Amino acid sequence: MAATAVRVKALRGDSGRFRWRTPVVAGGVRGAAQDAAAGRQDYDLLVIGGGSGGLACAKEAAQLGKKVAVVDYVEPSPRGTRWGLGGTCVNVGCIPKKLMHQAALLGGMIRDAPHYGWEVAQQVPHNWRKMAEAVQNYVKSLNWGHRVQLQDRKVKYFNIKASFVNEHMVRGIAKGGKETLLSAEHIVIATGGRPRYPTHIEGALEHGITSDDIFWLKESPGKTLVVGASYVALECAGFLTGLRLDTTVMMRSIPLRGFDQQMSSLVTEYMASQGTQFLRSCTPLRVRKLPDGQLQVTWEDLKSGREDMGTFDTVLWAIGRVPETRGLNLEKVGVNTNPDSQKILVDAREATSVPHIYAIGDAAEGRPE
Repeated sequence: MAATAVRVKALRGDSGRFRWRTPVVAGGVRGAAQDAAAGRQDYDLLVIGGGSGGLACAKEAAQLGKKVAVVDYVEPSPRGTRWGLGGTCVNVGCIPKKLMHQAALLGGMIRDAPHYGWEVAQQVPHNWRKMAEAVQNYVKSLNWGHRVQLQDRKVKYFNIKASFVNEHMVRGIAKGGKETLLSAEHIVIATGGRPRYPTHIEGALEHGITSDDIFWLKESPGKTLVVGASYVALECAGFLTGLRLDTTVMMRSIPLRGFDQQMSSLVTEYMASQGTQFLRSCTPLRVRKLPDGQLQVTWEDLKSGREDMGTFDTVLWAIGRVPETRGLNLEKVGVNTNPDSQKILVDAREATSVPHIYAIGDAAEGRPE
């Protein structure tokens, strides 16, 4: 807390729960820190992360009679996209993806309808703005529903960005800068992950988007280059093609690495038959914005060593994800992470190197995502 340090002492009562007090304040406490100290609250369980894992954990603990709080905060993407409570699946993953796939499937049905006697005009336009508005409104209703569920189960919700102060205390900063201190006997980290940007590629961060953004675009992405061979890359390319957008997938090596390759081939062959274009054994070198707003992408063909280039309206990076652990101040409390993946090391019970702090989901090393 700036130059002044608040020494926090944990006392166990007869119930075994931790209670916190500030016995000595050197030089006094000022501003937001003073307000935070005054508003400090105690919980049996504090969950950091309001996604699928965090919300399920919090609600289950509350049903067992525990005093529970959830802290959740979405750092805006480099493009500025942000969303509400519910995590990746609800906001920028499974839910909007399936709705957009459904929109694409309906377009396919319209094209098939004349074969079954329906006299439908074949040039039926698609309105991205209208679809996006419907998808985004549905997602917002889910955000609200999650907040209501937490309230019904008496789980306290804080829209704050959390970091550890000590082994039992978390500091949270709200959007406006207000600070809150929360203490708990047990803490669960369920912060998930965010898309990785290839920051070594010129223009990647400035001109590209990720799955954090595609579902919240107000206008059609137009001609799109999807870079990556993951299931996220192929899913996004699939519904973009289905919505009759010119879509190209650029892959450095094989598609769906880690999946059954016979099935992987069937997927990409089907996508190609539907109109998705593939650039295989290629890697992007730079992205530049042209005066007309289009993006000029230069890439290398790894087999021939030659450079090539093309223009697109949108470049979508789908090259993997990184765990949201860097801002948690884990080293402060001795929670060990894998230095390469930045994921949190856990045992078979999801416990970290600090026994009362747990990690679940995509933030945990070697566990099911």
